[in-house]
Amino acid sequence: MNEFDPAAYKKMVKSYQDRDDPTGWFNSIYTDAQGDHRAVFWADLEPNPYLLAWLKESEVKHSGRRAIVVGCGVGDDAEALSAAGYQVTAFDISPEAIRLCQKRYPDSSVTYLVADLFDYPAPWAESFALVYECNTIQVLPGKYRIQARDAMVSLLAPQGYLLVSCRSRLKGKQEDDIPLPLDKEEIDGFIRCGLKEESFEAYDDTQTPPVPHFFATYKK
Repeated sequence: MNEFDPAAYKKMVKSYQDRDDPTGWFNSIYTDAQGDHRAVFWADLEPNPYLLAWLKESEVKHSGRRAIVVGCGVGDDAEALSAAGYQVTAFDISPEAIRLCQKRYPDSSVTYLVADLFDYPAPWAESFALVYECNTIQVLPGKYRIQARDAMVSLLAPQGYLLVSCRSRLKGKQEDDIPLPLDKEEIDGFIRCGLKEESFEAYDDTQTPPVPHFFATYKK
């Protein structure tokens, strides 16, 4: 898929989901970029503006604390967290994604690793002051969405913050979409896990036509 074909992409993802392999297709997206991070179709190539606003406006101490980026893609958000003072671990299940990050940021202080959210290294449990999730849950089907949410929560240290950025939808709408946006009830699952909602934004992005999103912060 050198040129992005939405229909072919959705068909491919559905084929993996149908054989209960929800993440087996991820690496192909980065491999198709042929070593050029700019060719990854879903990469914004800039940090999430809502993440940047939170880093600037929150009263949370950033310097020296540990942060982890789930499904780091080509590294924009990980680098923003590092620039704010965090000691950042950024991981992706795609080896090619991690190679792209290391090529793009050869002198980065971010630790880029290949890892699986569903089977992450045991020392990571409850050890991060900040967990950042952007658009991972929405590309997963069914039970794996709940498992991903619970795994993210399990990475949080006491008093830690979890930031979630995702596409959004109204309950009962767009149910066959790939990726499948989160509705309010689903993202509220982080509250049902015992986290406290610190802030919540529902907004439309700048695409044409605009795509609805959520950006939420939670505290353990």
